[in-house]
Amino acid sequence: MMVKIAAFVLALMFTLPVAGDVLKDIDRMLCVPGPVSHCVADDGCNSGLPEDENVPEFIEVDLKRKTLAATRASGENRSTPIKSQQREAGFIYLQGVENGRIFGMVISENTGDLTFSIATDGETATMFGNCTPD
Repeated sequence: MMVKIAAFVLALMFTLPVAGDVLKDIDRMLCVPGPVSHCVADDGCNSGLPEDENVPEFIEVDLKRKTLAATRASGENRSTPIKSQQREAGFIYLQGVENGRIFGMVISENTGDLTFSIATDGETATMFGNCTPD
């Protein structure tokens, strides 16, 4: 009987949808970008890890200070200002411009899902990922 109960519980764990982190009313979060699709005009696209594309493995998002930053543990002293931020219909929209690049992030307040893009003249990088309260 115990084996049947354990099997039932395991089956439920793997069939129920997994809820992500809720970010409603959260002003600080830690985001983890996934593989990067890097495209260059007239040269095509390839995929790589964030660190191979000079994207931090962890990104601290601070909506009060309006910054994106690499974590202190990374040893990198990188920070980028958020020029525009908006919360609407369950999403957080962030945009900024720095060093000839523009970035845009869309973060779901209900799941923490991240869509992130960076563009410069003739070049783009896009990735998906996840965010959690920091």
